[in-house]
Amino acid sequence: MEKKKIKRDIILAAFLLVLCGVALALWHGTAEKGELAVVTVDGREVARYSLSDDREETIRGIGGENKLVISNGKADVIEADCPDKVCVDHRSISNVGETIVCLPHKVVVKIVGEDSGVDMGA
Repeated sequence: MEKKKIKRDIILAAFLLVLCGVALALWHGTAEKGELAVVTVDGREVARYSLSDDREETIRGIGGENKLVISNGKADVIEADCPDKVCVDHRSISNVGETIVCLPHKVVVKIVGEDSGVDMGA
């Protein structure tokens, strides 16, 4: 009786792993590549950078600075003088809707499509 229960648990766990893998693959496969990195400080848009142009920018946030690098179609915060460095530890972003946030400096980098207007809502 106990062996049947363990076998069913293993089958269920394997099924759930496969299901999650398929869902993740579909989600990544349908992600829309972004065109612009929009930078806001304290809720106000301060810059828009094309992801197709490699560049390095210093963003002056509230009480500090963040260094944003755009390279190979991705945006990444590589340096910050905030205490926790969560924004620096975040992976680079390139798909519409992805964000990097530096709470201490109130800096948000959000990826949008080319046809994106002024709507910066979540």
